[in-house]
Amino acid sequence: MSLFWRIFLLNAAVLVAAGALLLLGPITISTPVLLTEAMILTGGIAFMLAANAALLRLGLFPLQRVTRAMTTTDLLRPSPRPEVAGHGEIAALIETFNTMLDRLEAERATSSARALSAQEAERRRVAQELHDEVGQTLTAVLLELKRVADQAPEPLREELRQVQEITRGSLDEIRRIARRLRPGVLEELGLVSALTALSTETPTPDGLTIRRRMGKDLPELDAEAELVIYRIAQEALTNTVRHAGASRLELSLLRGPCGVELRIRDDGRGLGDTPEGAGLRGMRERALLIGAELFLGPGPQGGTEVRLDVPVRNGSH
Repeated sequence: MSLFWRIFLLNAAVLVAAGALLLLGPITISTPVLLTEAMILTGGIAFMLAANAALLRLGLFPLQRVTRAMTTTDLLRPSPRPEVAGHGEIAALIETFNTMLDRLEAERATSSARALSAQEAERRRVAQELHDEVGQTLTAVLLELKRVADQAPEPLREELRQVQEITRGSLDEIRRIARRLRPGVLEELGLVSALTALSTETPTPDGLTIRRRMGKDLPELDAEAELVIYRIAQEALTNTVRHAGASRLELSLLRGPCGVELRIRDDGRGLGDTPEGAGLRGMRERALLIGAELFLGPGPQGGTEVRLDVPVRNGSH
């Protein structure tokens, strides 16, 4: 039965019942209307309106769940679909809405995968150019400075030594940037070594201590999942160093109930009511790519906690 006919029949049933009471009951209306008759008529109308409202609320209640779902749905935070309830057009509407959400999430995941893949390709290209072009050029400059310094008189030699140190520092910084853009250690030595190197090489302000805890019985993950874990850890560490004002940071990678659990906690100022920026939303997009669950919020003792639960896909051990 369509929604129109359901509402029409509900109203018709109430009106027919009221008419039957007037025709068959002992109620009469005089002219002028007596106070008792007015009170009875007013009570009857109020009862009719209450019965009509109750029946309509019962019939349209499934639409309220859909309305709440529409206002709270976030494609980066998958949530349970509204239950298909009701009859006719209402059930069809809820089912269509759920199908639309499935399609939107699938399209969002596909477009995010393409964007992140292009981003990683660009990172590799820039890192390769920094390493091959700029790095080799600075290495040649260092060698030439050393040759000139060895032949220069003593007063000038000391100045050339200082220029050498500045150049060497720039070369080390370029290599560090290249490693952050393209984590070669992740491909060569694995996720644990890559996270250890990341936490060691990340420049930290004075007073910040980083503690690591790496499991030894971790299940095997594919390359995409390892890259997602590494990038989320990288973003979390960068946010803590730049914005948290923390004195302690704990990074752990352990076996979880369904796979691997990455956890990063600090004792900084926390997220507060600040809206999520591009970095945090990028973390959520990466987590969705591998079907992982990402939690961003306050830690048990204040600060911020980032927890990523990565399931082991079929074919992994």
